[in-house]
Amino acid sequence: MPPRVDRELEEFRSLTEVPSSFEEGFTWSSLFGALFIALIMVPGAIYMGLLAGTHQIGQAATWVTVILFVEVAKRAHRYLNRSEIFVLFFMAGSIIAMPFHGLLWNQFFVRSDPAAAFGIAKDLPAWFAPPPESTSYAQRSFFHWDWLPVIGLIIFGTFFSQLSNMVLGYGLFRLTSDVERLPFPMAPIGVQGVLALAEDAEAKDAAAAEKVWRWRVFSIGGALGLVFGAVYLGIPTLTGAMTGKPIQIFPIPFSDFTATTQHYLPAVATGIAWDLGNLLIGMVLPFFAMLGSFIGLLCTIVANPFLYRHGVLTSWTPGDNTMNTLFKNNVDFYFSFQIGIAVAIAIGGFATVLRQIRARRAARAGGEAVPSALAPMAGRGDIRTWLILLVYFAVTAIYILVAGFLIKWHPGVMLVLVILGFVYTPVISYVTARLEGIAGQVVEVPFIREASLILSGYRGVACWFVPIPIANYGGMTVFYRQCELTGTRFTSIWKANLILYPIIIVSSIFFMNFVWGLAEVPSAVYPFAQRMWEFQAQNTCIVYSSTLGEYSIFEEAFSWKIVGVGTGFGVSLFAGLSALGAPTFLIYGLIRGLGQTMPHSILPQFIGALIGRYYFQRRLGLRWRQYIPVVTAGFMCGMGLLATLCIGITFLSKAIIQLPF
Repeated sequence: MPPRVDRELEEFRSLTEVPSSFEEGFTWSSLFGALFIALIMVPGAIYMGLLAGTHQIGQAATWVTVILFVEVAKRAHRYLNRSEIFVLFFMAGSIIAMPFHGLLWNQFFVRSDPAAAFGIAKDLPAWFAPPPESTSYAQRSFFHWDWLPVIGLIIFGTFFSQLSNMVLGYGLFRLTSDVERLPFPMAPIGVQGVLALAEDAEAKDAAAAEKVWRWRVFSIGGALGLVFGAVYLGIPTLTGAMTGKPIQIFPIPFSDFTATTQHYLPAVATGIAWDLGNLLIGMVLPFFAMLGSFIGLLCTIVANPFLYRHGVLTSWTPGDNTMNTLFKNNVDFYFSFQIGIAVAIAIGGFATVLRQIRARRAARAGGEAVPSALAPMAGRGDIRTWLILLVYFAVTAIYILVAGFLIKWHPGVMLVLVILGFVYTPVISYVTARLEGIAGQVVEVPFIREASLILSGYRGVACWFVPIPIANYGGMTVFYRQCELTGTRFTSIWKANLILYPIIIVSSIFFMNFVWGLAEVPSAVYPFAQRMWEFQAQNTCIVYSSTLGEYSIFEEAFSWKIVGVGTGFGVSLFAGLSALGAPTFLIYGLIRGLGQTMPHSILPQFIGALIGRYYFQRRLGLRWRQYIPVVTAGFMCGMGLLATLCIGITFLSKAIIQLPF
């Protein structure tokens, strides 16, 4: 019997067709774009992060750079193809990552009052920050011998994390896209924005411009982003800069109703996020995925009061807000339950892969011509499977050896490193890759690193700062899907990353040193850092102090029994719904909703899914599925540009010097 075809999954799979040929995207234009970001946008992003605590300038900087270089190329009578635009987009986004941003935090934390009060400051290792008596603090300079171990370890971590992220993310893409044929519903958003710019660049006459629909739709989304951003972000930012008291038309980031509903919904976090982007995301994502998430949310709303009354959610107390409620519920139950759900997703994924492999073998045995999904595609720039495995094992082993040397080969920590590197990381990466491929979602098990180090038996704080081989490479599958949809050779990305690495290293450390030299961080010059970093240091010290031999709340958060319950429940739910022929999106969306994700976003996303399916799709048909990713990409661009404008005005207002007369 032929396998059942999931119509919605196939619809999203064919939403944007893969080009028949792949082009080289790494050119001199891409390199100049990266240098532009490194010299112009990075220092602004660093300064604004310390000043106002916002990082939306990063997204806007990416779009501004791409649009700027497209327009400059037009004036030079050169038109960038979609591969060149995609690589430029990738490089502009990557260089905003700023791996040396933590240097400013390190120099503050080692001298902070919370670190001293918790007894942590005296135990901080030299590879985290020099001791407080170092002369580098008086000089406010990272160009000092005492900072070499810190910078060296960051360079080590940055290089190997980039290597493993690119190569292992590619391997997961091959597995989930080439073998399992998953649709990756979120991939077209970024792709359609790039395609819109490419179509506009390629429209050389009025007749061709009239046929370019992506650019028009992208512009409509951009206008929506500008208008909504002016109300949602602009008014609070500008009024806060002028009066010191921001006026919020829509509460940011959400309205919290938990205290109001606590009497009849105990231990349930309620509220709603007013960001219009959630409605658009609900329209972009598969309808059944949103329906499943909403059903999962309803199940959580019913289950939490039951668990509270039966003594499971014991930490929750009346008056807790959303964040306290979610945190306490995670500690009491959902931390372990989510681990079990993640294991169930992995089991379901492995079972699906095995079924597909058996189906291919059966087809070959029956004489059918079945192409090998693991064979590299011609022209795409694929690499061999053995090289992927070699990089994975080599990078993980190097991480473990370096970390073992730094913590003097502590047996408990060494066991944790092996488990996290060779068991947890591949499992969670594969689970996330499948969820990204099916429902456009990322799964993260909270506090897994913290719980592992606490249970290792290590005494001290050095274990928190060693390079730990824990990562989630599943998100990179979306990036490679976008790369494929734009017809960009994978080798272009790898070349760009090789060039990017030294640019990121040099620009980040140089501008961090420059910003620190302007004034002490934090200080009155950087209001956000001055207000928030002390609070963040207190919360961080709570975690770090858990390995000093004292009582830790995280020790109670992990329960093998609850992990088993989550695994059994997830596997049963997965198997039952699959046997009933439920849509694939519904299954994974339901599992997502059961993981106690932020409920404030699920409701507007579900409303957006209803509007998209029962209004726009009925009026526009399948064209709607092509339009909405472009609208969403334009909306994000418009919001980012508006945020950049408002941050710039705030920056200018803070830079004004008032004369005393």
